[in-house]
Amino acid sequence: MRIWGRGLVEGAAKGEILVASEPISFYGGVDPRSGRIVDKKHALYGKSIAGKILVFPYGKGSTVGSYVILSLAKNGVAPAAIVNILSEPIIVIGCVLAGIPLMDKPEKNPIEVLQSGEKGVLVVEKGKAYLEVEEYV
Repeated sequence: MRIWGRGLVEGAAKGEILVASEPISFYGGVDPRSGRIVDKKHALYGKSIAGKILVFPYGKGSTVGSYVILSLAKNGVAPAAIVNILSEPIIVIGCVLAGIPLMDKPEKNPIEVLQSGEKGVLVVEKGKAYLEVEEYV
């Protein structure tokens, strides 16, 4: 399956897909040292986002979240790529700073058609992007 969307931060990444049905706050919700979700109310609590193609509806929280994304990258525990239904400035800026490929406005809702544990590749260039599932669970 290939899902097309808007490309916001260019690059390519391959990895395991991790799907969250709820928004993620990087400031206070993700540990920048370990890459784990530390928000106890989040469905992905305790899961690592390091090296994953992280799929979630949108970001929430403080503008400091952009710097948390950058810290994740500096610590080697950032997601390989991010896919949102609609990206907001905190996520976009964080991905630009950290060099994380970012796609939003997918043609299909990835939260409904993807499962955590699947393997995929995200390619973003010239304002266009696609996420292709290479291995299903």
